Amino acid sequence: MKVTVDVDCTPAEARAFLGLPDVTPIHDKYIKTMLDSFDGVGSAEQMETLFKSMSPMGDAGVRLFRQMMDIGLSGMAGDKK
Repeated sequence: MKVTVDVDCTPAEARAFLGLPDVTPIHDKYIKTMLDSFDGVGSAEQMETLFKSMSPMGDAGVRLFRQMMDIGLSGMAGDKK
């Protein structure tokens, strides 16, 4: 027997239902810090350096993200590699 249950709720409602903490203040502070740091960036090289310093795995994380984006974009373009 197979039972399927669909739950219609917001992400905040789901977190509350599962007993997860509300991280909205932390998220808001992180976003504000990110936006404030972008104000001083004047070139693409500075932006790349900023992203590398903020990414969880440094250069490896940026390379992984770039590879994932390349794969996704090539799939959208119909590239068959």
